[in-house]
Amino acid sequence: MTENSRAKCDELPLVFAAPKSRERVRDLAADVAGFKDFGQPTRQLTTEAKTFAGEPLRVPTFVNEFWTAKQRQASNLHEISYRACFKPQLPRFFIERLTDPGDIVYDPFMGRGTTLVEAALLGRVPAGCDVNPLSITLTRPRLNPPFQRDVETRLEEIDFAGHREFPEELLVFYHPETLREICALKRYLSERRETPAWDAVDDWIALVALNRLTGHSPGFFSVYTMPPNQAVSAKSQQKINERRKQTPPRRDVSRIILKKSRILLSDSTAEVRQRLRAVSGSALLLTGASWDTPAIASESVALVVTSPPFLNVVDYAGDNWLRCWFLGIDPKAVRISVPGNIEKWQLEMTKVFRELHRVLKPGGHVAFEVGEVRNGSVKLEEAVLPCGLEAGLEPVLILINDQEFTKTANCWGVDNNTRGTNTNRIVVFRK
Repeated sequence: MTENSRAKCDELPLVFAAPKSRERVRDLAADVAGFKDFGQPTRQLTTEAKTFAGEPLRVPTFVNEFWTAKQRQASNLHEISYRACFKPQLPRFFIERLTDPGDIVYDPFMGRGTTLVEAALLGRVPAGCDVNPLSITLTRPRLNPPFQRDVETRLEEIDFAGHREFPEELLVFYHPETLREICALKRYLSERRETPAWDAVDDWIALVALNRLTGHSPGFFSVYTMPPNQAVSAKSQQKINERRKQTPPRRDVSRIILKKSRILLSDSTAEVRQRLRAVSGSALLLTGASWDTPAIASESVALVVTSPPFLNVVDYAGDNWLRCWFLGIDPKAVRISVPGNIEKWQLEMTKVFRELHRVLKPGGHVAFEVGEVRNGSVKLEEAVLPCGLEAGLEPVLILINDQEFTKTANCWGVDNNTRGTNTNRIVVFRK
């Protein structure tokens, strides 16, 4: 069916997990095998790979549309743009099947916080870690959302004429009056953050403003530019302006924040807020390396749902320079390393799996979402299997969410003329 994984990391010893009860594992496998909520029966295959010691490895693999391909089918709190994020339905699928209310659900590469927000909405305690300091700004406010009227009142209190800086190089993105308002808001947030007065409303305004800095519609502060998860340079924006014959229009910063807040909060009912309050006080959000998380107690996590960086180069400083400027972060101080070859990537992931093994409860699970890269020539599910094994985790199954928009001829024969991930491929491990 596929070529065997050819990773060679012989210096790593292979350690197998001791046999455990498989009652819940059997339930998961039976559930996905019989899944046909969207009208199609599940196809069952076998993924073939190799351990680091070169031993053959065969893992049952299930293919179906396990969650909807339709957009905006989850809570509006998730409507925050972030590069390469997965849909909320992915973590929900595993959270509902493998945890109980009150359990800790953890994402060591939390990104925009999809797993954490979805876990909290389901009454689980969220925990997350990311080397990107922006992740906490994007995640924490949605675990404790304010009321729209409180956001409006706070914005009315902010002096949007009280700016101290005016970086003229940003005029390629913003109308002068809009830039003054952005700088005034930046000053307010920076000064407020250093006082005990900082609260959930300030947290929320920082989140929404960060997400509205640049984009390709009138709902953003900027003139037409790239989507909000990747800011172009000022020089590149100048070229965009010239090519499109555009000049930055006047935008009302406060009005845009209120409009986006109304969308995000539109389905936060009293029941939803009560559920979030019940768990948000216990949430743990960390900034740092996911393979070194001493703040997370050993054997405390019931489920990990995550998607790691893939085999590509991440230009953190280039992609996030404008967001970092707004929050006063030095982007060059953020060390994001994504190995460019499969052997180094496996070594990095093995370090993460060792830490996941430590924090997982006995019987806990890891749902590790990977994807096809390099036009489908590398399938990371084959590469990640020996990493989890080496850390002492037991491979349970591979779930492939295959939907029409992927344009795949079949789950292994990928040809949709695009680069990157074509299907959701989740490797499930158990401690």
